[in-house]
Amino acid sequence: MASPSPITFSACSSASSSSASLYSIPPDSDSVSDDSFSSAAAGFLTPLEDPAPVAEVPSVYHLSFNQDYGCFVAGLDNGFRIYNADPFKALFRRDMDSTSSPSSSSSRGGIGLVAMLFRCNVLCFVGGGTEPLYPANKVMIWDDHLSRCFGELSFRSEVRNVRIRRDKIIVVLAQKIFVYNFVDLRLVHQIETALNSKGICEVSHTSSPMVLACPGLQKGQIRIENYGSKRTKFVMAHDSRLACMSMTQDGRLLATASTKGTLVRVFNALDGSLLQEVRRGADRAEIYSLAFSSDAHWLAVSSDKGTIHVFSLKVDSGSLATLTNDRSQVVAAQNPSNGLGISSLSILKGVLPKYFSSEWSVAQFRLPEGSQYLVGFGQQKNTVIVIGLNGSFYKCEFDPAKGGEMTQLEHHNYLSADNFLKPGETFTKTM
Repeated sequence: MASPSPITFSACSSASSSSASLYSIPPDSDSVSDDSFSSAAAGFLTPLEDPAPVAEVPSVYHLSFNQDYGCFVAGLDNGFRIYNADPFKALFRRDMDSTSSPSSSSSRGGIGLVAMLFRCNVLCFVGGGTEPLYPANKVMIWDDHLSRCFGELSFRSEVRNVRIRRDKIIVVLAQKIFVYNFVDLRLVHQIETALNSKGICEVSHTSSPMVLACPGLQKGQIRIENYGSKRTKFVMAHDSRLACMSMTQDGRLLATASTKGTLVRVFNALDGSLLQEVRRGADRAEIYSLAFSSDAHWLAVSSDKGTIHVFSLKVDSGSLATLTNDRSQVVAAQNPSNGLGISSLSILKGVLPKYFSSEWSVAQFRLPEGSQYLVGFGQQKNTVIVIGLNGSFYKCEFDPAKGGEMTQLEHHNYLSADNFLKPGETFTKTM
């Protein structure tokens, strides 16, 4: 069977990719006005008035942060919603149905995948759910300022993921990755991968040219493409299949986890060398997300075990000096330790199994099990943002010196938020 390949690019409106204007979501303030609180909401209903209907809670098909964790977007069974992450605030709500896509046969607007470009008005959609707005094999490029798409990319198989940079759009299929120029949607590179049903792929966002990481052709192998040096590096990262990865915005560091879910490894993305290895736990787990802090001093991990872990990184992201073998600063959350969580068993690392001398998380945050959670870092120092497919939003803080359990600062249900910007209120132009 021939490998999937791109079919066409077509304009969906009179706007073209070269003429699309970029706008950005205005930075949020720390306070939200309560002026919208009405007498009806306060319960002042006359006997002749009927109570307002209870809004149906939408199904969440997709959830992701933007590139700097400043916003997150939810793909729903009836459109999409964008939220400011820190401080939390509902920004944009777009309810979409067949009128949003004349070619759609669905009465609703299921969005199975959404990719943001920082805070600007251009997004990429893929349909999803039982009533998808668009086919699962098409990437629709949407200009929210114009409320219409201005382009599409069609494939012969289901799209698994989409990544956006200011100069590139990367589309991930089950065994192939396509790289396009953003300005004209010209195909510039194709990459063959091993089976990649999760659509694992990471790209740098502040570095130019781009650095891209994805699965290689072998189990547990990662492929790193440096478009500046035009070099390709293959690294055997794990014995098991890849489950998740994350890259710093500058493309210097890459974190990976396998389907086993016990270890997370941090690599130098420039030469593929292993810099650090940290342990989430001893039992198997499905890793949902990995996230670097903006200064690359911390790495956060979420999994199906319901605990968020934050690890201290010993990597100098500026010089990328390799780590020494000194484990005297290893943090152990579950082993006998001193007040800083340093393993008292590290002196026996040459005798005891590797489990006992592993680097454990500095801080943890426990979540209700049963939902998938993604983790990112807040705008304030030493804060973590957690979002769940069940509608939950958490902001918590960790103590980098003492470690231990994080302190919960905020908790919201983002699906219940209703103070979105009104129709006609759009992005403030900054780009």
